[in-house]
Amino acid sequence: MSGTVDTTQELAAFLRTRRERLDPHDFGLPSRRQARRTPGLRREEVAELAGVSIDYIVRLEQGRGLRPSANVVEALAQALRLAPDERAYLFNLAQQRPRNADQPATTAAPPLARLVADLSPLPAMLMNHRYDILAWNGEMARLLLDFDTLPPSQRNSMWLCLMHPRMREFYVDRERVVREGIAHLRAAWAAHPEDRALTGLIAEFTARDEEFARLWAERDIKVNGRGRKEMRHPDVGVITVDFEVLMPLQDPDQRLVIYRAVDDGSQSALDRLCAR
Repeated sequence: MSGTVDTTQELAAFLRTRRERLDPHDFGLPSRRQARRTPGLRREEVAELAGVSIDYIVRLEQGRGLRPSANVVEALAQALRLAPDERAYLFNLAQQRPRNADQPATTAAPPLARLVADLSPLPAMLMNHRYDILAWNGEMARLLLDFDTLPPSQRNSMWLCLMHPRMREFYVDRERVVREGIAHLRAAWAAHPEDRALTGLIAEFTARDEEFARLWAERDIKVNGRGRKEMRHPDVGVITVDFEVLMPLQDPDQRLVIYRAVDDGSQSALDRLCAR
């Protein structure tokens, strides 16, 4: 993988994969017009739906250097029936969305670091868009890992999930957690094409982890602001938490992650863990 995102080629691949995932029957298209040799819609069908020429779709899917306008990107998003996160990804690849010129956050903003500490006894941590862990409270460290014992290069939640021996079996539904993490990273990758550290992480994960490489190639895009995780803690057993991700307006590259126990058993396990 090169040092920066090749947005032209990624745009081409993304359009092809999304076109091939569509079911012609959902669009009321005749089923006997001509035998379909490949899945999904034909290029001419997407062109008609988007109001552009077939040649334009061909050139886009072949990565021939086109930069579609915002209006064309919107028309393509509607024609391909993209989900909101996929639509944002397409706009980012087409470089039609204003980008934040600031450098990615590598240290916690002091007010946010204090807020993380003040959220105790709720486990909380602060991350940037590439999942680097910038700040955490004691409850989060006891639940996951003692981050102070790790070199800064390993204080990344995706790296820990994929590479750290203890964390490989930590999540009960590991594949879902990894899949959702990869879908977030792909969205971040398109939004920050000049972030060489992020590109380097993705290259490392792809080279070292077959599961990551397989899921990354599927090009799923999704940014989860809330959800649920079930964890096997080696000391207190299974803990299930709901998580919430908040993005401060003043520091939009930093994300505050807060966990809450979903039931009495999980809360009791957290209480025992934090009392140790």
